Amino acid sequence: MSTLVLEEPVSSCVSSPYTVLELTVQNHPGVMSHICGLFARRAFNVDGILCMPVNGGRTSRIWLRVREDRRLEQLVRQMEKLADVLDVRRHDAEHEVFLRLERFFTSD
Repeated sequence: MSTLVLEEPVSSCVSSPYTVLELTVQNHPGVMSHICGLFARRAFNVDGILCMPVNGGRTSRIWLRVREDRRLEQLVRQMEKLADVLDVRRHDAEHEVFLRLERFFTSD
């Protein structure tokens, strides 16, 4: 006799402690350091980072997975003021980029 186990779907009303920030930045040395330094100076942990050049290498896209925190809004505003940051978008924790990476790192 076999047993079928169905996974319970995650309820959309359960909020995740994480959020994903998507940044479009100028692609040159030191940009990632400036952004990570902004978080580090405030003792704000970045749980995941992904960065890829886009637009022929003139710009880069950076995805940051961070914990939701009351200080996050202020950090986003400060990132938007950095000269090399062109755009900042905020996504929920279920953003596809980190879900795919998580499967890559946890697969056997």
